[in-house]
Amino acid sequence: MAKRSDRGNAKTFKSFLLKVLHTFKGKKVLMVLDNVRYHHAKMLKPFLDNNKDKLQLMFLPPYSPDLNPMERVWWYMRKKITHNRWVVSLTERIKVFWQLFSTFKKPNPFIQHLCNTNFSV
Repeated sequence: MAKRSDRGNAKTFKSFLLKVLHTFKGKKVLMVLDNVRYHHAKMLKPFLDNNKDKLQLMFLPPYSPDLNPMERVWWYMRKKITHNRWVVSLTERIKVFWQLFSTFKKPNPFIQHLCNTNFSV
């Protein structure tokens, strides 16, 4: 299993970006991100400047959860894991989380529907 971080910050985000660059070595990565504070951390600027030919960060508009499919996934996960459910421990909650999350490893009609950002006006 991949290493898990207890909290997101500029340091853990940079570590994640290094893993992404390693995984997609030789390709340019365009990453669409929300505007969480540490995505814009000043300490990342030298790293991003040094890797601008390999990595481009594009940010969603502020306060636009409707454009972020991951927000819908988190909503669904919270609903299935925490709403009106008794969980004995954090370890048990994490176990349940990974069981549910594993159903998203491969594309399927449900996750595609959940993440659909096509809006009709």
